[in-house]
Amino acid sequence: MFDGAIADLVSELGRLPGVGPKSAQRIAFHILQAEPDDVRRLADAMITVKEKVRFCIECGNVSEEERCRVCTDDRRDRSMICVVEEPKDVVAVEKTREYRGLYHVLGGAISPIDGVGPDDLRIRELMTRLADGRVAEVVIATDPNLEGEATATYLARFLSPLGITVSRLASGLPVGGDLEYADEVTLGRAFAGRRNVEG
Repeated sequence: MFDGAIADLVSELGRLPGVGPKSAQRIAFHILQAEPDDVRRLADAMITVKEKVRFCIECGNVSEEERCRVCTDDRRDRSMICVVEEPKDVVAVEKTREYRGLYHVLGGAISPIDGVGPDDLRIRELMTRLADGRVAEVVIATDPNLEGEATATYLARFLSPLGITVSRLASGLPVGGDLEYADEVTLGRAFAGRRNVEG
């Protein structure tokens, strides 16, 4: 269909997660029609992020410094650690403005099909952080899918002998959703996690 530089660009864009062949083609033609300065800024931003951004040595979140802004913030509650799969999950939790503790990024979830086991995740680093006894609660906020559930179950079993409160984010029906469209697992969790209503 295309050849040369445009084919190479479409091919590279198609390797990005969530970008299919049609999207890759649309982005490639957008870049082709964009002003050279705009394209240069995009290219510079990608190069800069690869050169400057690293993972926090404490929690595994993304940072331009050795430790991320959450880990260096003295106002955070250091008695709580929220365990997430990826740095993007930290952003999602922070947007809620409901959580003021620290984070621990595992770097994925247990997935035997993909060859990812507990040793491939940052679980040892989590245990090191818990060793000083300052953490009273670990909130497990892995994704509510098969891999996330397997990871949460593994962590709960692993952490419960330490005498630390281990909690899991509640899951259930989304606000504005219809019961008829909820799958049975989501609906089952909504029933299991029901709470009293005061009138």
